[in-house]
Amino acid sequence: MHVTARSDYAIRAMLVIAAHDPVSVTAETLARAQKIPPSFLRGILTDLRRANLVFAQRGNEGGFTLARRAETIFVGDVLRAVGGGFTSVRGFSTADVVYFGEAVPLRAVWLDVEASIGAVVDSVSLATLLESQGAEVSRRQTA
Repeated sequence: MHVTARSDYAIRAMLVIAAHDPVSVTAETLARAQKIPPSFLRGILTDLRRANLVFAQRGNEGGFTLARRAETIFVGDVLRAVGGGFTSVRGFSTADVVYFGEAVPLRAVWLDVEASIGAVVDSVSLATLLESQGAEVSRRQTA
């Protein structure tokens, strides 16, 4: 699995939005908080809005809020919104890779890898990540 900057930034932005929910967060605040290039972030936020993961509101009170509860938005949802599949082979989707001869069984391995990754990212919600971050901060403060 190769995690692109786009995927990483999208998840980080969603975590900031989730942490502030239900208060909206501006794109500028997101970019500054996570050190994401603002122009790159705008495209990511457009994809997240189109995937119905965030709502966008314009104006003085504008910004981004979650479209549904953090418990129901999973890392896999965010990854799919900004980039599609979880794995690729030589730039091709694992479903589109073609092998010949002795290498034919290799396609099944890549499909299994993709399914395994999917199972993990589809089991971790934004809420779970925020809860684990809170636990990590508590551990550091008591250490």
